[in-house]
Amino acid sequence: MPRSLGSRLFPVTPVAAALFCLEKRARPFAAQLAPRPRSQAPGALVVQWLRAWLLTERWGAVSASISRILWNIYSCLLLDSGFSSMYERGFLKCFLGALKMETTGMTGVSLKRGSHAVEDNGSLAPGEEVKRQKVSECCLSKGQDGIESDTLPSNQNVPAAPEAVSAWEGKKNSDAQLEDEEEEEEDGLSEEGEEEEEVESFADMMKHGLTELDVGITKFVSSHQGFSGILKERYSDFVVHEIGKDGRISHLDDLSVPVDEEDPSEDVFTVLTAEEKQRLEELQLFKNKETSVAIEVIEDTKEKRTVIHQAIKSLFPGLETKTEDREGKKYIVAYHAAGRKALANPRKHSWPKSRGSYCHFVLYKENKDTMDAINVLSKYLRVKPNIFSYMGTKDKRAITVQEIAVLKITAQRLAHLNKCLMNFKLGNFSYQKNPLKLGELQGNHFTVVLRNITGTDEQVQQAMHSLKEIGFINYYGMQRFGTTAVPTYQVGRAILQNSWAEVMDLILKPRSGAEKGYLVKCREEWAKTKDPAAALKKLPVKRCVEGQLLRGLSKYGMKNIVSAFGIIPRNNRLMYIHSYQSYVWNNMVSKRIEEYGLKPVPGDLVLKGATATYIEEGDVNNYSIHDVVMPLPGFDVIYPKHKISEAYREMLAADSLDIDNMRHKIRDYSLSGAYRKIIIRPQNVSWEVVAYDDPKIPLFNTDVDNLEGKPPPVFASEGKYKALKMDFSLPPSTYATMAIREVLKMDTSIKNQTQLNTTWLR
Repeated sequence: MPRSLGSRLFPVTPVAAALFCLEKRARPFAAQLAPRPRSQAPGALVVQWLRAWLLTERWGAVSASISRILWNIYSCLLLDSGFSSMYERGFLKCFLGALKMETTGMTGVSLKRGSHAVEDNGSLAPGEEVKRQKVSECCLSKGQDGIESDTLPSNQNVPAAPEAVSAWEGKKNSDAQLEDEEEEEEDGLSEEGEEEEEVESFADMMKHGLTELDVGITKFVSSHQGFSGILKERYSDFVVHEIGKDGRISHLDDLSVPVDEEDPSEDVFTVLTAEEKQRLEELQLFKNKETSVAIEVIEDTKEKRTVIHQAIKSLFPGLETKTEDREGKKYIVAYHAAGRKALANPRKHSWPKSRGSYCHFVLYKENKDTMDAINVLSKYLRVKPNIFSYMGTKDKRAITVQEIAVLKITAQRLAHLNKCLMNFKLGNFSYQKNPLKLGELQGNHFTVVLRNITGTDEQVQQAMHSLKEIGFINYYGMQRFGTTAVPTYQVGRAILQNSWAEVMDLILKPRSGAEKGYLVKCREEWAKTKDPAAALKKLPVKRCVEGQLLRGLSKYGMKNIVSAFGIIPRNNRLMYIHSYQSYVWNNMVSKRIEEYGLKPVPGDLVLKGATATYIEEGDVNNYSIHDVVMPLPGFDVIYPKHKISEAYREMLAADSLDIDNMRHKIRDYSLSGAYRKIIIRPQNVSWEVVAYDDPKIPLFNTDVDNLEGKPPPVFASEGKYKALKMDFSLPPSTYATMAIREVLKMDTSIKNQTQLNTTWLR
């Protein structure tokens, strides 16, 4: 084989792996279809198309050939083999995402990785890990390295373009947005050249972002010399376990389902065909004009009819069933019992009175934030997301373990999701009377690996002892303030100033920084026309803040910005003013530490219960710096009785705000204020320096690894690289990145990282 041909064949290996994986995945679906020759089965069609492409030997246009054949495969599978349910479409989209990554890899673009990386909860994996994750997701593989080792040489980093969105990593998961997601992916596959251009210019765009200095993060508490390390080189290097209100750390260690005689048999998950499930789903979601769906009972026994009744009622909340005789045959007829509200309110009579109304479970998830995870679960369970409750949201780029509660969904149904969801595991099921409430948690326990550290053993010991004994400044982290050239605190300041035209302009105007292409086009259209309807047409996904504001402006007009802004969900609106409070707090704490150091002084504030009181001259020795709090500005707080009080007043006055009048004429935007400790000392701190040679190997076991019986990693006494493995617990609303900042003594902003030649991918 000619050398050029062989070199181009090498990247096809993971493509073939993905195709064979798809074939394996397609067989149970194909079995449900009408009989057909083996050569016409879905997996065979995939292989035929791949063979046809390979035989063309059009090696000069690898990328274009793959792009064209992908959609031939997609159309063939969709139209010929009946892949029509949401699950099947989702799997195909995942498959396409993996092949899209292969296409990107073949272009030969290589990105350098710098010596630092920091936490960004909204970011995708840099370099090769993005590719590994997408391919392994598609193949339903639990192993972290099985596909990765077969992709590209370890010294190559293959970028994922900022607009590349897979079905399993998409930001929107509701059924109403499925078509929008498909449109986005089509755009991504056909506009490959544009994506490469975006990746190449990403570092330049991020030079317009914020640094820690911009948001008041300037001080350290320790005196040790800093060192470098890579944070979240793999998302599995950052693991978060929730600490519940009872003080226990949440772990996924039991996948069994509680025994309940009321639960239907396992047959409910297999008794309905794919076509029947599709028809029932469309009926449930009011996607067609049918008022009922009739399912013929092929083997007419009472037991079979009972299973079908149970399957429809449990898998499609909101539908009721009845048995009818039609021309001598038995049919189970499904119909709506209570209109559209039934979907959000599961039937009361179907739930045993002796059982708690809420099923609590532990959710293990990888590389997905909490809200996206809830949306995925609700889609597969065919229920509204608002029947789920939780105590806190967790990072995206991490492995996280937390408790979730859901209203009147059985543990049996939830456990069944383990068979069809990737990067999720559900377990530790129990029935309780009450849901979970935001803020009920006691905190989070973190297991963090900093890879390729440069510090000496002495530096590491000094840094970790300081973190354990003194702690770190409780700054609000960089993710609180956004990643573009328009920080969220500026929008919050404009809201508090009642400058609504400025609010509209700050949210919609073009800005420097890394953003999705459609957002850039939307902003350009807005700047050119100031026409909300025209700008809205540029957005394929309209549930972003920009889309919601434009929809409001179209509805209420340009002269009623307050009402237009009110269309944005309340939590998102309050995020802006909370960001401004955080900005003020960061700056004031830096001034406090610069002025008075790390000891309490007369006039400082401490909490007695929920009430803030002043430290008097004679009481100074009764307190430590860990007792001192400082206020977030508001109408219901008091300020220190020393120089920092005047600093608060001056800073707000410079922003045209009156510290003595923080009530807004719109009640939602009135700031009551709060108190926050200035120094946090982590609990349960432990650390270990380990040596390793392969940067792709995991350096500790996750809960899923332990469930699968994987032995813990064994480390050599010497290796090519060193890593620092840290464990620590933090209270709610504190930022682990700020603790790691104190250890490494480095700026955690994306702007600073890009200047250090680290490529960041959103």
